[in-house]
Amino acid sequence: MLRASALSPEVADDPGAAPEGPTQRPGRLVQALSGYGARGAVVIVWLALIVLYGIREPDVFLTTGTFQTIFGSQQALVFLTVALLCTICVGEFVDLSVASVFGLTAVAMTVLTVQHGWNVWAASVAAVLIGAVVGAVNGILVVRFGVNVIVVTLGMGTFLLGLALWMTDLLPVSGIDPGFGKIALQPVAGLPLSFYEGVMLILAFAYVLHLTPLGRNMRFVAANREVSRLAGIRVERVRFGAFVAAGTVCGLGGVLAAASTGGFDPSVSQSYLLPTFAATFLGTAILMPGRFNPFGTWIAIYFLATGILGLQLMGVAGWVSSVFYGGVLIVAVTISTVLHSRSS
Repeated sequence: MLRASALSPEVADDPGAAPEGPTQRPGRLVQALSGYGARGAVVIVWLALIVLYGIREPDVFLTTGTFQTIFGSQQALVFLTVALLCTICVGEFVDLSVASVFGLTAVAMTVLTVQHGWNVWAASVAAVLIGAVVGAVNGILVVRFGVNVIVVTLGMGTFLLGLALWMTDLLPVSGIDPGFGKIALQPVAGLPLSFYEGVMLILAFAYVLHLTPLGRNMRFVAANREVSRLAGIRVERVRFGAFVAAGTVCGLGGVLAAASTGGFDPSVSQSYLLPTFAATFLGTAILMPGRFNPFGTWIAIYFLATGILGLQLMGVAGWVSSVFYGGVLIVAVTISTVLHSRSS
């Protein structure tokens, strides 16, 4: 007679189960390989794109300048996606105001410095505080008063866009001291300092989300608010804090954006909204299928940047970015929904 210790854990727990045999092991191997394939599929496609573009445009694409452009120009999206993840990871899936908060803080920092003579560091702190205040207002309306998050953030985003356009008289603003731009543009190993600041932000958010009690509480709240409340988690405080954190991250990103360009054009802030959602949802198909995660989102940002830049270098018209981002968003949301339903 076979002893329980000689069987697999499943068999030991279930006396009626059959022992694991040779025919079952290949099935487990296939399942494991398919799991790894799902986690790395986008990375494989990313590498395939690089090979394809390299074959089609070797003299243009396979250059140091191209990869410096890809990895050195996406810092705004890194900060915006982390801001969006702050609210998504507590169950608030649609914060449509992040791009407008980003734009307002960049404009406010520039206007205070150039037109009102503020010290550039004081203006930067004020801009970050503005982002935090906007996040707090969003949190109060959604958490305290129970207003629908789509209505609140859509209305707030539109309001802030109009406010930024009013502050600049519908024109781009510039004139920040170029020396201040070193906080974003200082080259380090061929890439601007802001690239590494984005990496540090991703690492910090991943640490909080996966390795701290706060991150555990955020995930519990996203999974089930009522059960989290019964378990002693202060659900409203966690949700409110997520909105404040999102606004603060937008403020930091806005300051870096203004520093890197010497100013800001408020009319372009809305162009970041679709790429932000596309990268965030595409990230659910990377590394942790069906789950929003910062590392997957970071990879998705540069996957999208590679795809668009390669198409542009091949001579595709400027409309390709809208088609590419829109198509990826639809596919990413579909994949996220399917993976989530399978894991439920």
